[in-house]
Amino acid sequence: MTVFNHVSFDEHENVVFCHDKQSGLKAIIAVHNTNLGPAVGGCRMWNYDSDDEALNDVLRLSRGMTYKNALAGLEMGGGKAVILADPKTQDREALFLAFGRFINKLGGSYYSAEDVGVSTADIMIANRETEFVAGLEGKSGDPSPFTALGTYLGIKAAVKHQKGLDSLEGLTISVQGVGHVGYYLCKHLHEEGAKLIVTDIHQESLDRVATEFGATVVAPNDIYHQDVDVYAPCALGATINDTTIPMLKASIVAGCANNQLAEPRHGEKLKELGILYAPDYVINAGGIINVSFENNYDEAASTAKVEQIYNTLIKIFAAADEQNRTTADVADEMAKAIINSAKS
Repeated sequence: MTVFNHVSFDEHENVVFCHDKQSGLKAIIAVHNTNLGPAVGGCRMWNYDSDDEALNDVLRLSRGMTYKNALAGLEMGGGKAVILADPKTQDREALFLAFGRFINKLGGSYYSAEDVGVSTADIMIANRETEFVAGLEGKSGDPSPFTALGTYLGIKAAVKHQKGLDSLEGLTISVQGVGHVGYYLCKHLHEEGAKLIVTDIHQESLDRVATEFGATVVAPNDIYHQDVDVYAPCALGATINDTTIPMLKASIVAGCANNQLAEPRHGEKLKELGILYAPDYVINAGGIINVSFENNYDEAASTAKVEQIYNTLIKIFAAADEQNRTTADVADEMAKAIINSAKS
């Protein structure tokens, strides 16, 4: 395992490997950049195949949070944490108490919140050992509905730019991953009249969206070649890759998963094929925007800021067309300009 020479290192300020023998905690906390403020980003619990896989994930996610927070106009830097464990682990109290102690040792340079495999209840446990957590019950709470709202509005922005349509009515959208965020996204899409094709590894989640929203269920590997207008990846990352791109029939890729492109070159491939890509860290920023209102929480103000995601994406899409560049490159450049300006 290398860190400083890692392909995803990208000048991280701090990478902390955490181990607590008593609880069995194994975690990595990555602080990418604090130019705009303390690093804020969720904690993911996943049963990684290797330590290297976990390191790569946390480094990519942390960098994405820096760019996400910058383009969302937040006074926050970027960071992320991963816990190497089965997300179905039942004995979580000791684990998250230990995690809270490690966060506390960083002295406020990193604030954690929930992410895949972690709930607000888990973060409340960590809060018993540290004040440096966010998305707490009784404050901003569960960020999932706001992530879904921003993703829904981002899909509308992509459809407006690519198809010239103001409504999603009658369009077919495939959603990969219909857990907490994916469920709320499907609700928004259904209410506007979109037809849904969905997949997930959890049958309960599939049954719910099929019953409530009339969604068509397909096997996980069948989601890529569906004849749809929009493909919305809402599970884990890297689903846009050499294998899946030739399968895609969608003219738009817009979903709430992080790190959707396996490699930057896959953004170029989408552009070559005429497929519009909504940069993941822009479209899925609704949750962290809501978390930013943690103190003196105001749901109306949070919602209004989440709604700005639509205009940010419209601006990125237009600039990419004008400059003949990928939307990912344009978004990265915009984020870096904000971050560098804060440093200077």
